[in-house]
Amino acid sequence: MKSYVTSYNGLFGRQAEDAPAVQRIEIPIIQRDYAQGRDSGTVARIRANFLDALHDALTTKTPISLDFVYGDVVGGTLRPLDGQQRLTTLFLLHWYLAWRAGSLEQESGWKRFEYATRPSARRFCECLVESSPTADAKLRPWFEDQPWFLHTWQHDPTIQSMLVMLEAIDERFAGVDFVGAWARLVDADAPGISFHLLPIEKMGLSEDLYIKMNSRGKPLTPFENFKARFEQMLEHSCPDRVEEFAQKIDGVWADLLWPFRGSDDIFDDEFLRYLQFITDVCEWHDERLPEGDLEDLAERVYGTQNEKAARHVDFLIRSFDAWVETDIEALFSAIFSLAPAELDSDDTSKVVLFGPQGGTVNLFAECCSGQVRRSAPRTLLLYAVLLHRLHDTAKFSRRLRVLRNLIEASGNEIRADKMPALLADVRQLIVEGALDDIETFNQAQVAEEKLKTEMLGKEPALERSLFHLEDHPLLRGGLAAFDLDVANFDRRARAFHELFAEANLPLLTGALLAAGDYSLRINHRFMQLGSSVDLAQWREEILTGSSRAHLAGVRDALGRVLDVIAEREGDVRSALIAFTQAWLEKTDHAKGLDWRWYFVRYPEMRAGRSGIYASATGALGYSVCMLDKKAMSSYYRDPYLTAIRQQSGVAQTAVQGLVPHLSGEPRFTGYETEPRWMRLVKSGTDMQVVPDGLLLRAPAAAQHAEAFSRVCEAHAIGADNCLKLPQVTVGGRQLDTMDRVQLGAALLRDLVSAGL
Repeated sequence: MKSYVTSYNGLFGRQAEDAPAVQRIEIPIIQRDYAQGRDSGTVARIRANFLDALHDALTTKTPISLDFVYGDVVGGTLRPLDGQQRLTTLFLLHWYLAWRAGSLEQESGWKRFEYATRPSARRFCECLVESSPTADAKLRPWFEDQPWFLHTWQHDPTIQSMLVMLEAIDERFAGVDFVGAWARLVDADAPGISFHLLPIEKMGLSEDLYIKMNSRGKPLTPFENFKARFEQMLEHSCPDRVEEFAQKIDGVWADLLWPFRGSDDIFDDEFLRYLQFITDVCEWHDERLPEGDLEDLAERVYGTQNEKAARHVDFLIRSFDAWVETDIEALFSAIFSLAPAELDSDDTSKVVLFGPQGGTVNLFAECCSGQVRRSAPRTLLLYAVLLHRLHDTAKFSRRLRVLRNLIEASGNEIRADKMPALLADVRQLIVEGALDDIETFNQAQVAEEKLKTEMLGKEPALERSLFHLEDHPLLRGGLAAFDLDVANFDRRARAFHELFAEANLPLLTGALLAAGDYSLRINHRFMQLGSSVDLAQWREEILTGSSRAHLAGVRDALGRVLDVIAEREGDVRSALIAFTQAWLEKTDHAKGLDWRWYFVRYPEMRAGRSGIYASATGALGYSVCMLDKKAMSSYYRDPYLTAIRQQSGVAQTAVQGLVPHLSGEPRFTGYETEPRWMRLVKSGTDMQVVPDGLLLRAPAAAQHAEAFSRVCEAHAIGADNCLKLPQVTVGGRQLDTMDRVQLGAALLRDLVSAGL
């Protein structure tokens, strides 16, 4: 096949004896929509660059060649297999300059251009060549105002793309000599814009042929476009590094990224994603936040406008070189693990990565696939490994573990606006090995890491126990709930693993309360005790996430329970039960039964899924709401009424709360200051827990009056309908000397037995 150099207008005049005669151009139906006018950042940049090149070709003496246009010429009709986008843009440029130069009335071959892909696009092209807007017209509004412009064309991607391109042409060529530019465009001997026509005559137009030929003439990929422009940019900002970059990107870096290629056997996207990571890091180093697409960002970081461009380019090149000829999968597998080591293992060198199931330890691979950029913690960890590769840092495993702990404790601190400062902290820790100047990560955890370092300084042999404990999924490096006492640490650490290896949460909450008041204040209304059903709440609310000072109560109670587990003779469950029962038995009722005693005695009072309790007084006592969720707007229970109902043996269907609930237990909603009445369904009799006892509300129906009075008399309930409990004053509080739950359960049984 022979090619012919021609121009768009020159296609329609035979330039060589053996050149095919072209009378019209038709974009075949198998072609895609016109795309050079799409409204996206990448396309806009490509469009602007293309128009700049066309503008220079028509306003200077430097012509431009648009490479090959492949086509099937049959019966004088050229149907391009490749070149559709360029031909369409040239058609629009011919119309624009002919209009501006006053040459639209001339009969020219360039007007015979149409789309077979859509009848609407074909009709638009026909109308366009017959249109001559006023000199001051704004093109899009003018076209949309014409009687032949159909409303449905607003949704035709090819027509909309053409309108965008016409506006872009108008903006770029507005100040040129239109007559001169038009003459240079249609010059038969020396056109400003030309291309090679490669006709494929008598072969027919098939989809297979289109696919085969288009594989040679397809537009540059985003990677190829970026690479070309990036090298041009380096020629101005860092000319001494251009050749090195060009050689490596097609050489050792290509070999580096080949194992991470996509299913299409191309690593273009993977390269751009890692380069995006490096460029983001450079932008953070400049104390700016990455914005815009990669090309805009690269211009800010590596372009002439950045006085640190040479430093950033050097960092970029070294950041790729750092992985060359390295088994990256093996490297990351030696650094990280997705699961803690076995407790009997002495190898705790790997740092456990916590996060969603199905992840990988290969952060470089995650970066190439685009996952790291969506995760600030993974970004910081990958940056740490890169720093180690660049600086060959000492004690890297230990420093990386500390960083992991800081990251896990800094959920509130790790934000996009803090990434520049966070990266500075990572560098300080990994390269310098210093904790003193860490300013952005959670400061309570920074203090915690210093205490751990001090403990290991006193007793290095505790490192194994410390690391195993840090790797526990409930702790994730946060040990503020532990006494870092050299004498007790090892056995308590082992006991913690045993304690949480089984589903012992209901027993654990009771044992901890028996060991001490470990409740944590959330605010002036809410207190947290830890869920008896949801293990995640223990990490989020009890064991970590607070300072060592705030967790003093937890630390004391947990230490006592861990001592019990460490010293037990039987299984963990039996040890917890025995410890709890011993505490209950030694309680002197005459000295008062506070809320802790009730909560330990009755597991149903610790059954709230959230572990959160609300109180009108801001303190736990006899008037408490037990929440399943974290807001009072959801249904909740009164733990005392729940225990009374369960201890009574009365059927769940016999009582209800403010709102019916599928569980059958009395449920309530509203503020904690509102009274919570448990109603007997049959009679409407109500029961409420009050500070000095149990308050009843008589049924409204007269038929129940006698039975109600009889039960009240049997329980020594007076005219105020209140079953008052004997109480003593302890520390300014009134405490029961008799079990109000059992008294309430007996009262409830009798009310139901009386037909109420």
